[in-house]
Amino acid sequence: MDQIKWGIIGCGNVTEVKSGPAFNKVANSSLVAVMRRDAEKAADYAQRHNVPKWYANADELINDPEINAIYIATPPDAHEELAVKAMKVGKPVYIEKPMALDGAECDRINAFSRESGVPVFVAFYRRSLDYFLKVKELVESNVIGDVRFVNICLQWQPYEEETGPDPKPRWRVDPKISGGGHFHDLASHQFDLLEFVFGPVKYASGIARNQAGLYEADDIVVANYEFESGVLGNGSWCYTINKEQREDQAQIIGSKGRITFSFFEKFDIKVETESGTETFNIPYPQHVQQPLIDSIVKELRGEGKCPSTGESGARANHIMDWITKK
Repeated sequence: MDQIKWGIIGCGNVTEVKSGPAFNKVANSSLVAVMRRDAEKAADYAQRHNVPKWYANADELINDPEINAIYIATPPDAHEELAVKAMKVGKPVYIEKPMALDGAECDRINAFSRESGVPVFVAFYRRSLDYFLKVKELVESNVIGDVRFVNICLQWQPYEEETGPDPKPRWRVDPKISGGGHFHDLASHQFDLLEFVFGPVKYASGIARNQAGLYEADDIVVANYEFESGVLGNGSWCYTINKEQREDQAQIIGSKGRITFSFFEKFDIKVETESGTETFNIPYPQHVQQPLIDSIVKELRGEGKCPSTGESGARANHIMDWITKK
């Protein structure tokens, strides 16, 4: 491909800043059309973002001859169907995370990709952000010695619509639409990044429960996991605490020190060794998916490789399935 001309299916909130504008800012890339089932919202998005065309029907966008690559930004329950439809007409797909409802759906997407020869990429954009590349560099530099274990703690307060007098759960906590709860949405980023740094997880188990009864999905998860490299890990995720208890921290413990960082909210990386403490402050770019989208465009043009493929993206789903015993 010379020029990558994108179509977005599902132009919701994630596409407003994180991804959508980046398609026009990457070299040899442009956003040609967007689709949303609500025609008025699709037209509004197109107007606000200077997108030439909009659709209210996914099939029409997929079959638009001007479009040669498709970004699927719908909830996970539609990912498999839309990805296969796009690949059937030879168009590479870039799928929002988590890749699908579960590992089985991811495997079917990847099987079709292998059979058709049409590539799949997944929006695990942390693999291309300088902040997380620095974490990986620090681990590989052996500054904290041999890594012994990893700990994740993510505590989050419920969203307002989940706690009001007439609670209205978001689609992210409807397992039929999202595949799980907030754990499924956020831990997918975490496990993908951990495999990027430490290699494959060979074992994971956990307990997933719904304690607060705000919605159907689990709201607390604890887990243990082991990498093929021998590094061990554990984690806890709770989404029903008060705002003052909110915490987003990960620690990598080595034989000679410790790295502390955040997956979502903070831009500091702290390294503690016998020599002292060093802090790196590395903010995210304005459009956090832009570096990954740039790598996708380069791969499609034969100029490089994207670090987040369908095969790597499916791994996070499988790990979460093991933990929640799907």
